[in-house]
Amino acid sequence: MPATPATALTWPDYVVLAASLGVLLFIGFRLTGEQRDTVDFFLARRRVPSWAACLSFLATEISAVTIISVPATAYSENWEYAQFFVGSSLAKWAVAFVFIPAFYRYEVTTIYQFLLHRFGQRSQVTASIFFFITRLAGSGARLTMTALAVGYLMGWSLVPTIVVFSVVSIIYIATGGVKAVVWTNVFQALMFLAAGAVTLAFLVSQIDGGIGAMVRLAGDTGHLNVVNWGPSLGAPDFWRRIFTNPNIVWVAVLNGLIGSMAAFGTDHDLMQRLLTVETRRESQWTLSLTPLGTLVTLIIYLGLGAGLFAYYTQHPAPALARADEILPHFVRSVMPEVLRGFMLAAIVLSSIDSPLGSLAASFVTDIYRPLIVRGRSERHYLRVSRLAVLGFGIVLGVLAWGFAFVPGQMLWTVFKIAGVTSGSLLGVFLLGLLTSRRIADGANVAAMIAMAVINLILLLLIETKHLALGWSWLVIVGTAGTIVLALLLSLPSRAHARTGVIPGQRPASSRR
Repeated sequence: MPATPATALTWPDYVVLAASLGVLLFIGFRLTGEQRDTVDFFLARRRVPSWAACLSFLATEISAVTIISVPATAYSENWEYAQFFVGSSLAKWAVAFVFIPAFYRYEVTTIYQFLLHRFGQRSQVTASIFFFITRLAGSGARLTMTALAVGYLMGWSLVPTIVVFSVVSIIYIATGGVKAVVWTNVFQALMFLAAGAVTLAFLVSQIDGGIGAMVRLAGDTGHLNVVNWGPSLGAPDFWRRIFTNPNIVWVAVLNGLIGSMAAFGTDHDLMQRLLTVETRRESQWTLSLTPLGTLVTLIIYLGLGAGLFAYYTQHPAPALARADEILPHFVRSVMPEVLRGFMLAAIVLSSIDSPLGSLAASFVTDIYRPLIVRGRSERHYLRVSRLAVLGFGIVLGVLAWGFAFVPGQMLWTVFKIAGVTSGSLLGVFLLGLLTSRRIADGANVAAMIAMAVINLILLLLIETKHLALGWSWLVIVGTAGTIVLALLLSLPSRAHARTGVIPGQRPASSRR
């Protein structure tokens, strides 16, 4: 039988939440004063233990979207989302052994400095700007998801919730730098793993018949399906379904591989954690172990979705505006105090891990220091870094408010946003990593911008039902298109290099 519904949080729940937020702020303030320069602020002088970097990466990869939308997807659909995990794990190993060695060889502060060494400053700056767009938009959607869930649990309206999250993020990141980010990530990862496991155990105890009934009810209705084999090769709708259904196993694994390679290898928010350890080998080992943590997290939160389906099959839920509300509804109406506060704290903490540190690092390192204000003291750049955290925090909060008006599950919204620009980033990085050619700097920029515009148009056509194409193909299209366009646009430059003629200049033999 269900527990007696609770209409509001109680003081023990607030105590758990306040204590969790207090730990975050304590870590930030505890590390204040340890940042003497931007190497401390952005890289923690590469002295972070590899196990802490591993948990930090996991906490960055697993956001509030995972905690809320993965159970919602398993509740309303099935476990096919797990197919992406296979491709994602392959992508992590590819990044570990292809990307990380190059980043350590060039001793970069941000990964976009690699493009400066390989191609030039325009490629570096363009990639950094693309990172700003992708990361701010994706993190804005994640913050929206958490603010809606916490607002539902606590009875707060959207704007005050976003303001609280933004202020806490700005304070602890601006004071403690990436070292504070890493150690708060460790606390966050332990919290969402423990809270998810406790919530799952409690949920199973509330299902009539326990775990056996849960498996039977969810399994009989297809909610435990993991692999979608799709149509047979000779089926008349084979190609239509391949290009429109992102959950067919071969498509899901391919998209997981390419999409995650773009996310992990070209997104400085994730890669920053891996650059805080001392050696290349430690960084590779750190990333190679993260699939284990991701698998445990997926099992817990997909299990929550199946459990919620079984529970609300036995005890019908009221009509909800969106599937993403199902876990917050269960937490608020069924779970007892303290446990309820524990899960609330996990949701809140998973959102407060924001990208402000990595955004500030890219702005100062890739744009401000080399292009706007050169040759100033480290004290000056450290102060600007903290101001950049504040600025990006305000922009992120505004975007989170705007995303509240976007319909649909935020899990897919985040992926769609990333699909517009991630392919361009991955394409130019692969050109630098896998080829020895000196692609023209301007050709890279033109190719990246062109493919981002094309992908934006494709996404609009997909969303308005004017194009039968799965949104998950956008990263693949963007990657391949960027590589091909950059190579083609570089042909005139290579021809001039062979003849010794610079475009717009007469041959040496005809000059006086």
